[in-house]
Amino acid sequence: MELALSTAGWRDYLELTKPRVVALMLLTAVIGMFMAVPGMVPWRALLFGNLGIALCAGAAAVVNHVVDHRIDMGMARTHNRPLAQGRIGTAQASLFALGLGLAGMYLLLSQVNALTAWLTLASLVGYAFIYTLFLKRATPQNIVVGGLAGAAPPLLGWTAVTGEIHGHALLLVLIIFAWTPPHFWALAIHRRDEYAAVDIPMLPVTHGVGFTKLYIMLYTLIMFATTLLPYATRLCGPLYLLGAVVLGGGFLYWAAQLLWGSDEDAPMQTFRYSIIYLMWLFLVMLLDHYLFPMTAYS
Repeated sequence: MELALSTAGWRDYLELTKPRVVALMLLTAVIGMFMAVPGMVPWRALLFGNLGIALCAGAAAVVNHVVDHRIDMGMARTHNRPLAQGRIGTAQASLFALGLGLAGMYLLLSQVNALTAWLTLASLVGYAFIYTLFLKRATPQNIVVGGLAGAAPPLLGWTAVTGEIHGHALLLVLIIFAWTPPHFWALAIHRRDEYAAVDIPMLPVTHGVGFTKLYIMLYTLIMFATTLLPYATRLCGPLYLLGAVVLGGGFLYWAAQLLWGSDEDAPMQTFRYSIIYLMWLFLVMLLDHYLFPMTAYS
């Protein structure tokens, strides 16, 4: 690892942690906490659980920057990142990641519970090493297999409160797991030439754009069906069902625009909508949880 003279400010280190991605993960973790109990989440789990999860997620993001910094140099979307521009050296970033990870694990082990700590570590290793180091470069199904690590936050939130793995928590994981491929493949279509230039075998590079659009539609249908399961299992009530159908209908609209439409901006429109979709799906779930309490705790 090179030791570069640092010209970085705090914003560069913050950028390494992918704060927007971590914020969306934390939203699902927080809602996982509230879905686990009929009332208020204990303050210790709410504060230290989310802080520990955020620190570990940030550490995984920094490792992703370190491993991919040469790839980032060749892509328009990422060439201005701190490591790609040399504002931060890989040794500095690696130490930063280690510090974040250790701090997060300490908080989770000392203030929350061991189950949440080890599940969080497994998620960190899954994303930062198994996905970034191996799967991303090995198979066009990288985001399908590796997406499980990114789907873990609702489970982590649930276990932070209850100390146990519940089927309903796994259902929340399944929703994000099904959401990840259409979300990321839409971006991959938009950046297909860049991924091809740096030899990353994303699905639109290896199998073509048309094939990827078909897969986006198929996974969107799977995701839509999956989002109905919280209502079917009585985790959620009628408001959530309405929200899942309306929001899912919007996702299906953009998947159809990708598959059959001619709008060149459809991939990025789909990608942007997918982020809004997940955020609002979980927010509606939380609202439904308190307006229409179900029998998930009996």
